[in-house]
Amino acid sequence: MIFPHGLRALNHRDYRLFIGGQLVSLIGTWMQSVAQAWLVLELTGSAFKLGVIGTLQFGPMLLFSFLAGAVADRVPKRRMIMATQTALMLQAFVLALLCWSGHVRYWHVAVPAACYGLANTIDLPVRQAFVVQMVGGREDLPNAIALNSAMFNSARMIGPAVAGVVVARYGPAWAFGLNGLSFLAVILALAFMRTDGMPAAGERGPVVAEIAAGLRYARDTPRVAIVLGVLLCVSIFVFNHNVMVPLLARNVLRVDAHGFGLLMSSLGTGAVLGALAVALWGRHPPLRLVLVAALASAGLTVVLGGVRSFGWACAVLSLLGVAQIVFMASCNTSLQAQAPDHLRGRVMSIYAFVFAGVTPIGSFLMGTIAQGFGARVAYVLGGGLGLAGILALSWAWARRGSVALA
Repeated sequence: MIFPHGLRALNHRDYRLFIGGQLVSLIGTWMQSVAQAWLVLELTGSAFKLGVIGTLQFGPMLLFSFLAGAVADRVPKRRMIMATQTALMLQAFVLALLCWSGHVRYWHVAVPAACYGLANTIDLPVRQAFVVQMVGGREDLPNAIALNSAMFNSARMIGPAVAGVVVARYGPAWAFGLNGLSFLAVILALAFMRTDGMPAAGERGPVVAEIAAGLRYARDTPRVAIVLGVLLCVSIFVFNHNVMVPLLARNVLRVDAHGFGLLMSSLGTGAVLGALAVALWGRHPPLRLVLVAALASAGLTVVLGGVRSFGWACAVLSLLGVAQIVFMASCNTSLQAQAPDHLRGRVMSIYAFVFAGVTPIGSFLMGTIAQGFGARVAYVLGGGLGLAGILALSWAWARRGSVALA
């Protein structure tokens, strides 16, 4: 079967296996995300402690992502991803058992969150760098990244809605257990792949020297530097949904776990639509699209600060999902298309650092603001600072004039 142009990455067998396994696994991951946030709020009632969980979960990315990028350029990627996915599966089962014991405490959630962060720190850059090898080169890479985003956000749409029902009726332990089982799909898919994702040929130096080479490349390549700068600003101030949406649901809209799941699903629904639009477009994104999508994401975050009804919250989150995924897919494609093969793991580790590694900073900042002044103020401040930062960076690059926005 030959897939149409908008789905052309699916013509590659290994990519079909990958995206199918990932869809099942990520539904479980989003179920766990909803259950974990709700469990923390039930145990503590603290926005600050919810932010600490985000810090623990993404803190390892802040500390070790550059090392993970050097590893990604040295190892067979398929086997490394199988190892990290197995570790994530075990983490989910541990959380399920702790909840089923009936004696779960806050630190029982905190320790597995840190373990999740360690495994994900290695998994993310390796998985991102593996995509180009699954589709046989750069020609189908933009479509593969867009379809990957659509798959990720389809899971975001389904997982939270299912988790809301499961948590409300049966408790968070079932969500954690189902997530653990979902990892079997991606582990089996990886086992049946033919592509090993072997590292690019070439001499290897000390790990520190290889990390430095990747950082120099990112600094000295204007298009890469611009994309990473905007992504850093948005990641810190705007993309804090794991902390902010639970607070919006519980403290502002006064809805239960099911309502929280629907809010997260609204974000995912918009993201799926945005990802499909990017996939059908099929071209390498201009820098102008990166900037416009970033500004839209920050602006809609400000709007959320004034939302007072559940329906309007779902509508704004859907629009935010569209803007967010157009921005993220454009950033990812720009970096992967620009990076040489022997540096791709390190470039994607910088992407992971900027996208997920700074999450502890954003989670801690927004959680602290929400704890002191409320979720509405945190949304307005986060979105406002994001807008200011993006505009300032755009003005600085426009004055430098070293890169066209097309």
